[in-house]
Amino acid sequence: MNKKEVFELKSRFKKSGCTFTKLCGCYVNADKEILINFSETFLNLEEEEFYKYLDIAKKTLSGTMGNNLIELNFPLEEEKAGGRQQFLMGLRESKLKNEGLLNTFYQQIIDSYDYAGNYLILVFHDAYDVMTKTTDNAKLDESEEVFEYLLCAICPVELTKPGLGYLENENRIGPRNRDWAVGAPDTGFVFPAFTDRSTDIHSVMFYTKNAVEPHKELMELALGCPAKSTATEQKNTFQKIINNAINDSEMSKKVFSDIQESLSGLKEEQANLVDSYEEPVRLTNESVQEILVESGLSEEITAKIESSYAENFSEEPPAIDYLIDKKLLAENEKRKVEKALMEQVHILKEKLEETTKAASASPFDTDAEDLNQERNANYDVVLQVKPEKMDQIKSQIIDGKKCIIIPMDEHEHATVNGVADLM
Repeated sequence: MNKKEVFELKSRFKKSGCTFTKLCGCYVNADKEILINFSETFLNLEEEEFYKYLDIAKKTLSGTMGNNLIELNFPLEEEKAGGRQQFLMGLRESKLKNEGLLNTFYQQIIDSYDYAGNYLILVFHDAYDVMTKTTDNAKLDESEEVFEYLLCAICPVELTKPGLGYLENENRIGPRNRDWAVGAPDTGFVFPAFTDRSTDIHSVMFYTKNAVEPHKELMELALGCPAKSTATEQKNTFQKIINNAINDSEMSKKVFSDIQESLSGLKEEQANLVDSYEEPVRLTNESVQEILVESGLSEEITAKIESSYAENFSEEPPAIDYLIDKKLLAENEKRKVEKALMEQVHILKEKLEETTKAASASPFDTDAEDLNQERNANYDVVLQVKPEKMDQIKSQIIDGKKCIIIPMDEHEHATVNGVADLM
């Protein structure tokens, strides 16, 4: 599934477009005991409940692809009789009307879900009539297929915070009653996946609110799929590989920052070579070698990083986008701009100092004289007078020609082109 297909499903979770047929669930306490289970025809729910459950369904398809939403694939053995994929197929085909299958499903979640508190397990059934789309995404009035799927959400249930409130029966302010409130989903999944706008029974879209510590036990034990790391986990692993190899906090920070710049450039470079914009650009072992060579690290450190990278990402190279720290790149860009501005200020200061020095230099200063000659090369007449004479200089037309008039007192003298005492 890609983000467009996720959005297509999610955009239907509203009053006018919702086609959920059934909602079932159970409430589990911290001792892993089911306190209550229920089954409802979704469209018959009270309006307030209807919208609350829709919000939960929406959140189970929220977040970033590859980080909060991860596509898992079933091994072949799970698609055989007795496998967990086959069990989910049966649960879907029952349209959540088989109480025995539902109880078995709840127990599978309870037995594998590593959570200390109370929580609510919800399962939605939907049948989406997928409309044909043209190449420009315009909908045609005909159906390609009916996408029948289950959406499961696991929501923590916690006591509301203590506080004061208005006690209407006693007409006073007093301690507010605490109750158990259902929170946003912590984990969930959609089965089957909606790949290429069609049913993909070989995959499941897994949701995790916490991308740092997802519930991988649910991926493996409840769904029977090999666990996958989130983008956040992959980025943290990549940074640990560099830190462990360099073993110097300051140096590793600098190297990681430089590598981030290289990754960003590599992503842009390789993205132009990928035919489909949906295809992620991955960091292969060969690309890692190229980046490390550019970083100027020693052969020993480079070998450690390459070996650890190949070991940690042996099954599938991570997408480059998952390894990029956008916050760090933004900080790097800010530092570059600040550095460029400081350099410009330094250059302007130097130019200002040169200009000031030239303006105040003695007329006998050789360097200043050469500079003045260069600047005045385009003028036919160049005057140099003492500051007190500036206000006395006038321009006048004499016999039809422009003339410069400089009054001279008896004690004053003048030179023109080095010829002394012309007055």
